[in-house]
Amino acid sequence: MNQKNTAGPKAKAWVARDERVISSSYTRSYPAVIVRGRGLKTWDADGREYLDFSAGIAVVATGHCHPRVVRAIQKQAAELIHMSGTDFYYPSQIRLAEKLSEIFPGKEKAKIFYGNSGTEAIEAGMKLARWKTRRPRYLAFTSAFHGRTFGSLSLTNSKAVQREGFGPLLPQVDHAPFAYCYRCPLNLKYPSCKIACADYIEDEIFRTRVPAEEVAAIVVEPIQGEGGYVVPPPEWLVKIKKIAEKHGMLLIADEVQSGMGRTGKMFAVEHFKVNPDMIALAKGIASGMPLGVLLARASLMTWPPGAHASTFGGNPVSSEAALVTIELIEKQLMQNAREQGKYFIRELKKLQKEFEVIGDVRGLGLMIGVELVKDRETKERAPELRSAIVEACFEKGLLILGCGPNTLRLCPPLTAARKDIDRALGILRAAFKQKTEQPKGPTANGKTPRRSVRHQKTV
Repeated sequence: MNQKNTAGPKAKAWVARDERVISSSYTRSYPAVIVRGRGLKTWDADGREYLDFSAGIAVVATGHCHPRVVRAIQKQAAELIHMSGTDFYYPSQIRLAEKLSEIFPGKEKAKIFYGNSGTEAIEAGMKLARWKTRRPRYLAFTSAFHGRTFGSLSLTNSKAVQREGFGPLLPQVDHAPFAYCYRCPLNLKYPSCKIACADYIEDEIFRTRVPAEEVAAIVVEPIQGEGGYVVPPPEWLVKIKKIAEKHGMLLIADEVQSGMGRTGKMFAVEHFKVNPDMIALAKGIASGMPLGVLLARASLMTWPPGAHASTFGGNPVSSEAALVTIELIEKQLMQNAREQGKYFIRELKKLQKEFEVIGDVRGLGLMIGVELVKDRETKERAPELRSAIVEACFEKGLLILGCGPNTLRLCPPLTAARKDIDRALGILRAAFKQKTEQPKGPTANGKTPRRSVRHQKTV
């Protein structure tokens, strides 16, 4: 995997065809035309091999085409693909709901609503919260990402381009500061701040512009995904839960990206010892098959038939894939994510000492963010360098993505072994050297630099 893996002729041809017929709204970081995957390896249209540390944006939790998942899909597809879980009963859908209810955190069991994606799970949670509380408002957080349909987009607050041209969005949605300690929104320091960003909700938002008794739900990512893989301090989510309980609001945890064992626990909220009223799941739940799920306390999910439904939600093929996925996560992969994640973060912190452009390394399990800066003192963001590192890794055979304005997103399949992590670290180190060292040899003025500079502070 040392060869330079720029796009080959077949990949370029597919990209050209794509541009003629596919919506321009999709974001593609580099011309990777993937045709096959096994475990952590993928191959493009030209047969070039890549090590996948994106996992299809944290989706293929069990790796590409895990044999047990494939067998479950093939077996179910040969029996029944669809009858509509809205109007008929599927045994696999019921068994999956029983399992999800069993692992739902808290004393009360959950009931399940099925959709096809994360944004649908969030929409279901928003509707259920309004229906149950008869309140009109929602509170979300800065830099949050909850999806792109109108309700979930109203909660989303990560990039202006995601909202531009689509207003007016759902009214009566407000955003509080997320606990982003590396870039504290209140310019304070943890732990002396005493989690002031949580207190801000009552001290400012509820005091000045939002009647607390009108808020149906607080919607939160326990660890922010698209916002930059930001891990809040442990006390923050506890305080958010207490605020919700105090004012009769429901707490909806968006675990679309952080759930299903990715952080070393089944749900990220378990790290913070908080039991939400609802959990939204998708991505890694079915190892790549489309499935979105809303888990809610059974006492909440009492809406009448016809109040909400989904034709394809809980498809039997996706449900069978999810049952196998959960079994694999519980028996092996959750522990592997915990162990390999600790090793990966430790080694990335060593890389941070080597390259001053790495401002912060953070994460839990195999949900890890590496934030890049132009200067460690000022913390000026380095979005161009982040993009350059992503591109350089692609050229060297490693697939990663960005998140937030300037953070590298590292979320390999939960099957990642230490040898995979070491290979990824080697490619990352080579990419950083390539993009931060001054070139050797004659410069534009004909002079040769005296030495290379590894710790370059500007991009």
